[in-house]
Amino acid sequence: MPELPEVETIRRSLERFLLGQTVARVEVREPRLRQPVAPGFAQLLTGRTIQQTKRRGKYLLFGLDNQLVWLVHLGMTGRLIVDEANGVLVPHDHILVFLQNNRRLRYHDPRRFGLMAVGAERDLTARLGLGVEPLSSDLTVDYLWTKTQRSRRTIKDLLMDQGVIAGIGNIYASEILFRAGVWPFRPAETLGVEALGRIVRATKTVLREAIRCRGSSISDFRDGEGNPGSFQARLCVYDRAGLPCRRCRTPIQRETHGGRSAYWCPHCQR
Repeated sequence: MPELPEVETIRRSLERFLLGQTVARVEVREPRLRQPVAPGFAQLLTGRTIQQTKRRGKYLLFGLDNQLVWLVHLGMTGRLIVDEANGVLVPHDHILVFLQNNRRLRYHDPRRFGLMAVGAERDLTARLGLGVEPLSSDLTVDYLWTKTQRSRRTIKDLLMDQGVIAGIGNIYASEILFRAGVWPFRPAETLGVEALGRIVRATKTVLREAIRCRGSSISDFRDGEGNPGSFQARLCVYDRAGLPCRRCRTPIQRETHGGRSAYWCPHCQR
């Protein structure tokens, strides 16, 4: 699933194609996504001009000229692709948004775990129950302290809780904890202020670096123009089980926990 750096990369790649453009027509070819596309979705979007592009956690929000927003979540395999209005379609192109400049935005999603809706931003985002934005001033040591105290979850699970911090998934939680020198299975309630400070700093550093590298293309991630990211070349622990730690040369460990794989260096992370 695309995480914050990938979603932000997609937002930036689409912005120059979408801003100021009016939606001429919407074709819902397959409404059965994670939540069925509402019957009135196409009608609500048609004729509206896109005035703003934003991101909230792993969600894209396109602000419309009537104060509503078009919300998109890409799920596991979703992609938004800009091309010519008469371009060739391929299997799993489920939603087509035609713009008045003769371009088209294709929503492609083989597994159909994505989400699309149009509505008031406050209503849509309230239902998501998202926590703070990790690159904002809201993510502080004090905030993280309040969330870790009396929490028996592991620190990695807590970082990936979208209701605590919005946008972090398995890849970046692993990298953040490596940079912070914290074992991913450590109970969150055992972490002191100094360790939490390292986690907050590492969170902002890793995510900013990943955005500069246009995300991680580990499987099929591409931006809105079909370009891959490059942060995968800088990963220190994620998907590197058995390979030497880039810092100390100790083999990276991998363990499945809660259905997800955790990666860490047993020497650098305590």
